[in-house]
Amino acid sequence: MKHIFYILTIIFVLTFISCDRIRNKGHELANKAEKKLKNKSNDIVDKVIPRFDAYQPDTKYNKERFKDFLKVGLTQDIKNIYCFEDAIGIDADYMFSFNCNTTTVKEIINKHKLKLDKETTDYAFGLQHDFDWWNKMKIEKLDLYSWQREHQYLKYFWYDKAEHKAYYFEFDM
Repeated sequence: MKHIFYILTIIFVLTFISCDRIRNKGHELANKAEKKLKNKSNDIVDKVIPRFDAYQPDTKYNKERFKDFLKVGLTQDIKNIYCFEDAIGIDADYMFSFNCNTTTVKEIINKHKLKLDKETTDYAFGLQHDFDWWNKMKIEKLDLYSWQREHQYLKYFWYDKAEHKAYYFEFDM
């Protein structure tokens, strides 16, 4: 009789442990599925309404926007990417700030057909927004490279050689 009691006790304990393991595995799979669904949902929303992270550098979304707008590959020298968009209403503007080397600067200038601009005196600071990573006083002292289409769509680019910091502003009027 004692043997049957021990055997039943062992079976009960093993069954309880197995069920607990199954329950834990079920929770783990449910959490993974929820996380995957949330990521897919965020990616779908990002395709419809692109996300810009103005308060955190180098996010997944900032890197995607960098590739979308600047049209150059993300090389190892590119870091501290901040970006912002204001696309409400009839006009839109996009601001990017990032660190890079002069090779990347040349690639951006060539890709966007930017020209050194000594004539423009209005840098559209009134359209730009204030962020710690967007220093208008410093930008004002840098050489401007620009491109414009029919005075309606413009691209401005500045590069601070001392800090290896680039500023890119794209806007329409």
